[in-house]
Amino acid sequence: MATKKKQAKKADAAVKVALLGFGTVGSSVARVLAAQKFAGIELTHIFNRNVGRKRASDAAKAVSGSVKWTENVDEILRSDVDVVVELTGGLTPTESWIRKALSSGKSVVTANKQLIAYRGTGLARLAAQHGVYLVHGAAVAGGVPVIPGMLQGLGGDRVTRLSGILNGTCNYILSRMESGADYATVLADAQQLGYAEADPSADVDGYDARAKLCILSRIAMRAELDPDAVPTQTIATVEAVDFAYAKELNCTIRQISRAQLDGAVVHARVAPMLVPLASPLAWSHGTQNMVVTSGEFGGDVVFSGHGAGGEPTAVAVVSDLLAVAQGCRSVELPVRKRAVTSDFMAPHYLRFVVDDKPGIVSAISGALAKVGANIDSLLQRRGYPKHKLPFVITTEPSLTSTIEKAMVSIGKMDCMLEKPLCLQILVPEDKAE
Repeated sequence: MATKKKQAKKADAAVKVALLGFGTVGSSVARVLAAQKFAGIELTHIFNRNVGRKRASDAAKAVSGSVKWTENVDEILRSDVDVVVELTGGLTPTESWIRKALSSGKSVVTANKQLIAYRGTGLARLAAQHGVYLVHGAAVAGGVPVIPGMLQGLGGDRVTRLSGILNGTCNYILSRMESGADYATVLADAQQLGYAEADPSADVDGYDARAKLCILSRIAMRAELDPDAVPTQTIATVEAVDFAYAKELNCTIRQISRAQLDGAVVHARVAPMLVPLASPLAWSHGTQNMVVTSGEFGGDVVFSGHGAGGEPTAVAVVSDLLAVAQGCRSVELPVRKRAVTSDFMAPHYLRFVVDDKPGIVSAISGALAKVGANIDSLLQRRGYPKHKLPFVITTEPSLTSTIEKAMVSIGKMDCMLEKPLCLQILVPEDKAE
């Protein structure tokens, strides 16, 4: 009955909305609401730390003079707003704010991928208990409607695999490196453009993409994963020479998030990988995001678009807000907790930098043979000095754990000048790609 009363009230009066956060996305949401003038939606409150500075900013010019600005979040949680739009990010203290909002009968729209990845299931139950909504379509891929597309468009399928480029910052860096730029220069450019934070580890080390992968796994494959159990690999160890070798293999390199359902277990990993040039994942450049799902009945589906930036993300947030205001329900399907393994059966790209001496290839081959892995090819580009020679070995399909075991012993060889690089190679035959 409480839910029906809320919906009846909203049919007769404007839905009152509060923004938590007036940064890049929050100010863009305010601007979209001001420009679109949606009937029945009223922005009434904005919360932000140092609210005076935000209120004096150029972005605040789009905000109506009737909106109440505050540094006290409890002022919003005690108010009569109907929907709280959370854009502050992080787990603490954000989770407590969201719980208070839901418990007091307020629906929540959020773009907080860490919150949804780690706490989404519990928060969804809390929202259901109080007859309100928790909607998070902007938590993955920004303005690309991946989450609503999966919920509404793929709910009838049995999705078993998904692969994606889920971090626009890494895609920007790697696609620039593909054109010849070096990592440090491109990272600095990404930071200057606002694509990367001063501390870029969440992006380049894979933690941001991991949270998004866990959200998509829960929605598409109905598999709840512990994000901390999903391994990540940094893109910071990828160098220009790797793109040259990848090109010889008719591939490029992208940060790929993969999940594959295998009975009660999910194979999952976030890492830079070699991607065949024929794959849609190789076509994504700049800050674009892309997700490829593979369903038992519907086959492959590709979602693609600009995932980063204030305005694309604001579009997703406002779309969620409109859905809540109109009482739209999404498909709800049972979700099960699944164990995670990082192992994939795949060919691997192994790059070494050595002080060249006789017997190196034989020693590496022996270490691989000892764990049961076979060499597929050996590549050595000309023009590099013998005392610092980069070369590449690719393997036949093997378990990642098997290759990593061999790499530990290979990395201890006296001839190695750098830690060897090990990347999975996505194969064209993999229909999920």
